[in-house]
Amino acid sequence: MAIDDELDNRPRVKEISEEEGRAITEKTDEEKSALLQITKELYQYLDIPLTVSTELGRSKTTIREILKLNVGMVVELDKLVGEPMEIFINGMLTARGEVVVVNERFGIRVTDVIDPMDLIRQG
Repeated sequence: MAIDDELDNRPRVKEISEEEGRAITEKTDEEKSALLQITKELYQYLDIPLTVSTELGRSKTTIREILKLNVGMVVELDKLVGEPMEIFINGMLTARGEVVVVNERFGIRVTDVIDPMDLIRQG
C-alpha cells in the first residue's frame, strides 16, 4: 500500500468556522445564570462541619481474647501493609488513599475518589 493511499484512508477532521467554535465554547446567558445560581446555593453549605475518618483495619475476636489483652500485645488486623485506606465522610465511604506522615502526624494521600453517583445510589 502506498503512503498516499494510507493518507487518503485517515479519518478527516472537520474544520469549523470561528463563529461555530465560539458557539461551542461560550456559555449562553441561561447557562451562565444557572451556574451562578448553583454557586450561590453552594455557598450556604460550605461551612457545615463534617467528620472525616479512616480506620487502620478490623479484627474479629472473642470476649475471652479481649480479657487477655495486656500492654505490648499485638492485635492483628485484616488490612495488609500498603493496602489503600478507606476515607469516610460522615460515615460514608468517599475515597481511598495511602498513609503518609506530615509534620509528625499521620495523613492520607487521596488516590481514588468514589464516584458521587455511586454515593447517591448507596444512599
